[in-house]
Amino acid sequence: MMKVFVTGAAGFIGSHLVEDLLAQGHQVTGLDDLSTGRLGNLDAIADHPDFRLVQGSILDQSLVSELTAGCDQVYHLAAAVGSFVIRDRTLESLRTNVHGTENVVDAAARHGAALLAASTSEIYGKNMKPGLTEDDDRIIGSPLKSRWSYAEAKAIDESLIDAYGRERGLKAVIIRFFNTVGPRQTGRYGMVIPRFTRQALAGEPITVYGSGEQIRCFCDVRDVVPALTRLIAIPGAYGRAFNLGNNEPISINDLAKRIIVASHSSSTITYTSYLDAYGSGYEDMQRRIPDCSLAREVCGFSPRRTLDEIIETVIEEQQAECRA
Repeated sequence: MMKVFVTGAAGFIGSHLVEDLLAQGHQVTGLDDLSTGRLGNLDAIADHPDFRLVQGSILDQSLVSELTAGCDQVYHLAAAVGSFVIRDRTLESLRTNVHGTENVVDAAARHGAALLAASTSEIYGKNMKPGLTEDDDRIIGSPLKSRWSYAEAKAIDESLIDAYGRERGLKAVIIRFFNTVGPRQTGRYGMVIPRFTRQALAGEPITVYGSGEQIRCFCDVRDVVPALTRLIAIPGAYGRAFNLGNNEPISINDLAKRIIVASHSSSTITYTSYLDAYGSGYEDMQRRIPDCSLAREVCGFSPRRTLDEIIETVIEEQQAECRA
C-alpha cells in the first residue's frame, strides 16, 4: 500500500483515477474545491475506508504541503479547464493553473514524493501537423487573446516541473491529454461529446462552432487512467512529457452526425461563429492528432475503446441521469 495524494479528485479524470488507485490497494487523499468537480463523481467510493476527500484549493499553500507530507505519489489534476471557464474567468484560471501548480510541485519536491502532472494538447497551439510528437514545436497566437492563456499557463507549468527536476531532484512525469472523454464528463464547460449528446437526446439542434470541419481525436478516460499509474512508477519516465490520446480522427460535423444516429435523435445541425459562441479573443485549430508512440513504448499505452463505444457510454449515462 502506498499513500497517494490526488488534486482535482472530484473531477472527471480525477474521480476515475481515485477509483483505480483504491482498487490497487492504495490509501488516497483527494483535494478539490468543487468549482468544476462534483461530489457525485465520487459516490461509488465516498465511504471507502482508504479514501479521504478534503474540500479546498491548490492555491492554499499550507494545505497542499500538509496533504503531500508522507505521501509516496502525487497526481496533480486540479486545474481551471474548459473553454467557457477560460473565457469567463481568465484571471482566476491563470492563478489556479500557475500559482496552484507551483504549490503542488514545490510540496512534492520538498516531501520527496513522485509527481504526475496533467498538461494538455493545447501546448502545441496552432501546430496542425498530423501525429504531433512530444518534441514538436509550439505555435501559439497572441498572448492578448484569451484563447491562448490556458496553453501559456500549462507551458509555464511544464517548464517549472522540468526545472524542479533538474535543480531539486523532483521525480516527475508530465501528461499531455488529447480530448479525453467518457463517463462523468459534463458539457457545461464546452466539452463537445457530452454537449452534443445532451442536445441530441433532447431533440434540440446540435450546435457546431465554426465550420465543423475541425479534426479531433477522442480517447476514453478508462483507457487513459491505467497509463497514469504505470508511468509514475517507471523511473525512465521521469523528466519526460507523454501524449495520451487516440489517433482515430473525425471531423466535428461527422461527430455530430454519429451522435444523432447513435441516439436515434431527430436533431438537426446548426452552426454558429466562434465570435458568437466565445466572444472576441478566441481562435481554433483545424486539426489536432497525437502520436502516442512514446507512451506505447514506455508503458504499453494502447487505447482499446472505439469512438462508437465512447458515444454509446455517454448516451447511456445521460439517459440514466434523466431517469433518476
